Amino acid sequence: MTSQQPLEGIHVVSIAINLPGPAAVARLAALGASVTTVLPPSGDPMQQFEAAYFEELHAGQELRYVNLKDETGRGEVDEVLARADVFVTSSRPSALERLGLDWASVHSRHPQVCQVDIVGYPGDRAETAGHDLTYQAGAGMLADGRMPSTLVVDLSGAERAAAEAAAALVARARLGEGVRREVPLSDLAETMSGPVRHGLTGPGRLLGGALPVYAIYEALEGRVALAALEPHFTTGLLEALGLAQEECTHERLAQVFAERSAADWEIWATEHDVPLVAVTGDAG
Repeated sequence: MTSQQPLEGIHVVSIAINLPGPAAVARLAALGASVTTVLPPSGDPMQQFEAAYFEELHAGQELRYVNLKDETGRGEVDEVLARADVFVTSSRPSALERLGLDWASVHSRHPQVCQVDIVGYPGDRAETAGHDLTYQAGAGMLADGRMPSTLVVDLSGAERAAAEAAAALVARARLGEGVRREVPLSDLAETMSGPVRHGLTGPGRLLGGALPVYAIYEALEGRVALAALEPHFTTGLLEALGLAQEECTHERLAQVFAERSAADWEIWATEHDVPLVAVTGDAG
């Protein structure tokens, strides 16, 4: 057993702002990579939106504020890229070309660098504008018309980008030079919408509340999320509650869960090996 992190000795350079890129780079840093993040003089918008989250995503990184639009700034980035292994971007291809930071330009100057470009849409559509909200909406993930509770496309895109960076390093070891990987966020929306597209989730679907043992219930105080999906969990739930199989209905379980607070039910569930938790941040 070794305590060495898998990406120890790997140097990552990022010019990505907002969420997907920084979250991907944070993941690479957690795996042991050293990181230099290059930000515009005005900083990252996340610093204004939610400073604490920005700090969390950039912990332990070297931050440089550089104007990439002037020659001096581009020269500074070139110096950093000269000793880099991975370069992460989240800009449109045309913007990267103007800055001389597109794959062809970077590879010609720094052939050892693996470049991971996070884009909205793949290939020829990479210039199309978009954000997490539009990707989710376009993939049918907002059928109820509500705003998403989290930025699932951005964050899954970050995990994909980190995986692509690791894969690129493996390819470099085999090929002897850096490679480029593209991460279209619209592809992640398609991936994340799989359960919806196949009718597994959504109103009235199997994992959308149709199963009594996989649903959310009102408690005396708050609400509980029950996920006794497998037969042994269902059997254990009914035995622990003293219910017969025919009582496994939404109506009967709702009556039972209304007898205690969500916090009490969570303790009870731990004691009886039932997959149930109180709904966090819920007003009831």
